[in-house]
Amino acid sequence: MKYTRIFSDENGESYFEDINIDLNDNGAVGWLSENYQVKKMQFRKNDSDYNWDFHNAPAKQFIILLDGSIEITSSKGVIRNFKAGDILLVEDTIGKGHKTRNLDNKPRHSIFIKI
Repeated sequence: MKYTRIFSDENGESYFEDINIDLNDNGAVGWLSENYQVKKMQFRKNDSDYNWDFHNAPAKQFIILLDGSIEITSSKGVIRNFKAGDILLVEDTIGKGHKTRNLDNKPRHSIFIKI
C-alpha cells in the first residue's frame, strides 16, 4: 500500500514523494499498518469545474479520493494525476504550494483526515 506525499522544501518549492506503508500480518483480520494519530476528519464534495490555482494545504492532512480524478501540479511544474482510491498526504502548508484541477466533468468526493 502507498500514498503520495506533497511537501515543500526550505526554498518553498513543492514536490511529490511516493511513500510505501508497511503492513504487518495480523492473522484473520488482515494486514494492518501502525496507528496514526488524527485530529479531525472532514467529508468534501467539489463541483465539476473545480480548478484551484497555486495554494497551500490548510493543514497537514491525508486526502483519500473517493471518486473522479485530479491533476496536481507542483511549484516546479511536475504534473501528477490521481484517481479514486488514491491517498495523498499534503503537507505543503507553507511555500509556493500546488495547483489542483478536476479532470472529470462531474462532482468529486474525498475525505480529509487532519493529522
